[in-house]
Amino acid sequence: MDKAKIDRINELGRKQKAQGLSEEEKAEQQALRQEYLQAFRANFAAQLDNVYIEREDGQYEKLQKKEPSQGGKA
Repeated sequence: MDKAKIDRINELGRKQKAQGLSEEEKAEQQALRQEYLQAFRANFAAQLDNVYIEREDGQYEKLQKKEPSQGGKA
């Protein structure tokens, strides 16, 4: 995500606190936030794909994804 979009997110956030947003601005803010979160999650997943764990015997093992639990949240 480019700096101009992040600056726009921050600008809308400041305006929301100061005087509120129009419906059009709220929709723009929500769309920009979703785009930011999507980019953040993709970058974080890519970073985790490059993580290795060193075992006690000195071998490196790629970090594995955790299987989702069957019970869900309580």
